[in-house]
Formats: sequence, structure tokens, C-alpha cells
Amino acid sequence: MRRIYLDNAATTAVSPRVLEAMLPYFTQAHGNASSIHGFGREAKRAVETARRQVMKALNAAAPQEVYFTAGGTESDNWAIKGAALARQGGHIITTAIEHHAVLHTCQWLENQGFSVTYLPVDEFGRVAAAQVEKALREDTILVSVMAANNEVGTIQPVAEIGALCRERGVLFHTDAVQAVGAMPIDVQAMKIDLLSLSGHKIHGPKGAGALYVRKGVKLDAFIHGGAQERGFRAGTENVPAIVGLGTAIEDACENLAENAAHMTALRQRLIDGLMTRISGTRLNGHPTERLPGNANLSFDRVEGEALLLRLDLMGVAGSSGSACTSGTLDPSHVLMALGLTQAQANGALRLTIGTDTTAEEIDAVLDILPPIVEDLRRMQR
Repeated sequence: MRRIYLDNAATTAVSPRVLEAMLPYFTQAHGNASSIHGFGREAKRAVETARRQVMKALNAAAPQEVYFTAGGTESDNWAIKGAALARQGGHIITTAIEHHAVLHTCQWLENQGFSVTYLPVDEFGRVAAAQVEKALREDTILVSVMAANNEVGTIQPVAEIGALCRERGVLFHTDAVQAVGAMPIDVQAMKIDLLSLSGHKIHGPKGAGALYVRKGVKLDAFIHGGAQERGFRAGTENVPAIVGLGTAIEDACENLAENAAHMTALRQRLIDGLMTRISGTRLNGHPTERLPGNANLSFDRVEGEALLLRLDLMGVAGSSGSACTSGTLDPSHVLMALGLTQAQANGALRLTIGTDTTAEEIDAVLDILPPIVEDLRRMQR
């Protein structure tokens, strides 16, 4: 049976070039990057090369502004907790559609005595800079707004929010896990103080992420116990994963325009085809200001989980939302924040296109999906 993978927002396959770059650091160049002998120095050089690759991809001012982590969730936790605890109190602004790595961290900080404002979004999942401005208080210490949403793909006005925060002297963090490698990111031009990213969304390995911290921004250390990452994130460096992340982000940014054009064309082919062939179909998220590969649709009178199971039986992999919330029966907090009913949210399907997705695969899904929807609707009559 032919298998079609359309769940690239959850994770991507490690690319051949990334795998090739990583392999030596499992075997002949296996030294600890903190060791002073030749094996350790070789590993250290590889880590610092990756740091420069991330720096260049983000247009950071110096490699010392890049810290390696175990992924986007850790980077979000460190950025928000580190900034908040370094200031020992105050007000935080975020949005209602953030990834749970941000929302749950903010909720934890509320239990520690911090005040948090959760801004609503419009029907397309966008928050306006004017909303952020209105919510700012004298004791606001941090604004955290994701660059692009992981479920519906809506892109936020990050540069406008960044400029506002810089003008007001408030730290600005963005979760760019879905955005890096899919759209241009320039931390200097966008006035970003803290940025989270992850390797496995851009054909890098799982377990590798980074946190950009603008020079001069004070953060509490996240993990204690060693001098790694300049004493802020202790623990032996995962050299192969770091090398993979550096290679992946370099590849993604070098081919960004070409990849974005390819994925955008296939995304529109998929969206237009499904909305034409299946009545009662709703596009979730912004119609144009969305990630190149993201298609999130709701189908009337269809339960999303049943749809996913039927697609899987036909060899098509998709999702109903964030992989991090898989297993819960609650409707997506993102879709509910957009104003969908619970039935609409439960009938959502997220199909996310990758750089290696083909037009033939999209056409196959356009043939496979409509009969499944019709059959599921017929069963509910």
C-alpha cells in the first residue's frame, strides 16, 4: 500500500545530508565537547560551527546569543521562566492560541504569583499589535507571541509586536518552532529578544533545539550542574543532534524561497480541491497569512478522529491538531479560540505538506478523502 505523509508539522524525516553530517559524531568523533583532549576539541568545534549556523539563519549579532536545548518545549520553558524569575515578579502577556509549552508555563508562573494576560485572537487566529499595546502595563516584563501557529498555520505580526515591545522596554519572546525554515526570520529587524526553535520540524533530529537570547537580556539559568552553554544549561552536549540541527537550519534557510513556493502551491492545490469536492468544508486559519505547508479544515458532520483512522487505513498520515495534545478528548484550544463550535473543532483535520511532498501525492489524497467523508456522514444519518 502506498504511504503518504502529511503530518510534517508534527515532525519531519531527517534529511540524508543531516544524517551524513551527524554520523561521525556517534563514532570516530565521539568525544565530550567539554574535554580538553583532541577528541573533545573536535566535538567542541562541531558544536560551535552549529552555533554559527543558527546565528546566521536568525541574523543574530553573535554566536554567543545562541544556546542549545533539547527542543522547542524546553526553549519555551527556559525563555519564559528564565525571564520572569530573573525579574522576581510582574506581568506577562501572551495569546490564547499559544502552544501548551507556553500556556502551561505561563499558568505555572501564575501559581508563583505572576500576573498573565491571555489575549484573544480574531476569526483567523491573529492578534493585533494594538491589542498588545492596550494590554501593556507599567509592570509588564514579557510578551510572548508565537511567530506562526502550529495547528492552523496563521502567521502573527511579529515585527510590529517586536517594535512595540522594544519601544516600551518590554522583553519580547516568540515561539518560532513552526516558522523557522518556513518563512524569513530576522531577530534584529523584528526586534526579537528571545526566540525558540526546534530541529525536528526542519528535517533535523528530534531532541535538538535552540534558544536565541539577545545580548544583554538577563535570564535565570535553566539547568544547574555544569559549565555547558556558559553555565546556563548544564549537561553534556548532544553533539550529533546539535550538528544535525545546525546542518538542517542551514539547508532550510538556503532553500527557503524555493521550498516555500513548492509547499504553497501544493497547499493551495489541496485546499482548493477539498473545498470544491466536499460540501460543508471550512478552512481554519488565515486564508493567505499562513505557513506554506499548512492546511487545516473542518468538515461538517464528521468526527476528526474517525477521519484520521480511515485515512491511516488508506496509507495517509495526518493529524487533528498538535501532536503534543494527542490522546485528549478535549477540542483544540486553538480552534475554540477562533470561534469554532465544539462540533466544528472536533471535525478538524490538519494536513501539513513537506519539502518532499509531491503533486501526485496531493492528487491521491484528493481522490481518497472525499469518499471517506461521504461515508462517515452517511453512517451518521
